[in-house]
Amino acid sequence: MSISNSFIIGLTGGIGSGKSAAAARFAEAHDIHVVDADIKSRVVVEPGRPALRQIVDRFGDAVLQADGSLNRAALRERVFQVADERRWLEQLLHPLIREEIVSDLASADSPYALLVSPLLVESGQYQMTRRVLVVDVPEALQIARTTARDQVPEEQVRAILQAQAQREDRLRHADDVITNDQDLAALHRQVDQLHQFYLALSTGAKP
Repeated sequence: MSISNSFIIGLTGGIGSGKSAAAARFAEAHDIHVVDADIKSRVVVEPGRPALRQIVDRFGDAVLQADGSLNRAALRERVFQVADERRWLEQLLHPLIREEIVSDLASADSPYALLVSPLLVESGQYQMTRRVLVVDVPEALQIARTTARDQVPEEQVRAILQAQAQREDRLRHADDVITNDQDLAALHRQVDQLHQFYLALSTGAKP
């Protein structure tokens, strides 16, 4: 299945950056087709999927919920403690997630589509996109937002930050940047401006 004729914007940002809020604005206010790599990562490990069986074979039943679904928190705790385990998991899941992403993007019927992924740069998913949009926020604010939202220790958030692309790496890949260090209204204004810009690009009009 091909996505070569689609105009795809890659949206990324570190944990707690607000990329989900930005994606929601594109979808809800402007009716843009959004593909969320995090959602696809859940699909490929649903009960009955081969990937879940391989994960259980490696990590044991401790990474399962009582209903047989994946305990993502338990798995995250395991893989972020051991780099080799995280790499093994990424090698298993990234190709499967990519297949799901490509299939969904190919069905987009909006003027452009949005691929939202925290690992857009690290996984190479940015190569599927025409432009990269980074939601940027200072690290201290990322940590504060994530610990408050997820009720997790600061040390765990820092481990996740270390596993993700560094802020400078993301910005180096960026064609466009949203600075999300203010309120939701400020975020929405930046999204609305970029939407008009992307519309012009995707239709061949002069931005």
